[in-house]
This record gives sequence, C-alpha cells and structure tokens, in this order.
Amino acid sequence: MPDLSSGQTGDAKAVCVYCGSSNAADPAFLEAAFEIGGDFAKAGLKLVYGGGGVGLMGATARGAHEAGGQVLGIIPDFLRGREQPFDDVETVVVTSMHERKMMMFERSDAFVVLPGGIGTLEEIIELLSWRRLDLHRKPIVFHNPGGFWDPLFALLRHTIDQGLTPPALADCWRVEEKAGDITPSLLAWLAEIGQEDAFSNVRLLT
Repeated sequence: MPDLSSGQTGDAKAVCVYCGSSNAADPAFLEAAFEIGGDFAKAGLKLVYGGGGVGLMGATARGAHEAGGQVLGIIPDFLRGREQPFDDVETVVVTSMHERKMMMFERSDAFVVLPGGIGTLEEIIELLSWRRLDLHRKPIVFHNPGGFWDPLFALLRHTIDQGLTPPALADCWRVEEKAGDITPSLLAWLAEIGQEDAFSNVRLLT
C-alpha cells in the first residue's frame, strides 16, 4: 500500500466524489468506496460529496469520517428523505440540483468518479463538457473496477474519432482499476499542477 501521509502537509485539498447512491450496488463497489474515503482522510484530503448516507455515496463518507477526515455533504432538500443524509458529518442543505452541483464544483480542487448510474453520468458529462470549453482544468480520476467505465470511454473515443470532440479531451482524465491506487494517482496529479493550471472560471458557469 502506498504511503498516503504526504498529502497531510500544506493546504488541504478537497476532492469531490461522484458515485452511485443505491444500496443495491455490488458489495465490492461499496467496500472500495469505503476504502477510498479512508484513503482520502489518511492523505489529508477533504471529501466533498452529495450528502447522502446510502450506496457508494454513504460508504465513501463513512470511510473518510471513520478515518478522521474532513467531510462536506451537499444535498438538495427534496432528496433528504430518499438519500438519507449522513448526520455525523457537515452537511449543507440546498434548494436544487443545480445549486448542489455548483457548490460541489466550487468547493473542490479535483474529482474522483466511482461506479454510478444515470445521475453520476450526468455529473461527469457536465464536468467533461466544462473541461472541453476550457472552463476548468481540475484533475479527474475514474475508479474503473472490472472495466466498469469502459463503455463510457469507448463512446467518448467514438466522438473523438468522428471529429466531434477534440482529441485533447482524452488527456483530461486518468483511470485506476484498484481502489488503493486512486488517492496516490490523485496526489501525483495535484503535485504536477500549480494553482493557475487548476483554475476554474465559475463566472461563466453561473
């Protein structure tokens, strides 16, 4: 297991996690999410997530919290009954999905994508679209156990091959199959870039 303690020096970075909120997910996905959350905490990374206590979302938050990490949940009021906020961590209740997504984006220095469904797809496509428009350059790392995200990568490659997406877009994310490799990959990427390189133009997103 790589040493994750190097992330504990300097200003704490915040990592937003996009992932599924279903308890019907593969137990291996849930275990990996818990591990990744714990790794964030050990590396001194703050977790920003969708605020729910169910599915991979809840597992990631519990992993980070139990390892002593900082956690910020952001959840729309109308989803509190469905996604069951994890009350042991700081949670902000907002009025809409748009407000939730903007706050998650603004509060984060990087993004990790775990297995998820249609909601996760919507979030990551929006994030990649903003990157395509050069509205941010924040790192994006996919957890891809068993090739879970391979169909998405194939579709994105198809749009590149058809001349509809710039080839450079394929360089804006990294992929790791093992949960234990997510945080080291993210830390390495954050170390490679400076604050100017990770800019975001929030004014043009609102």
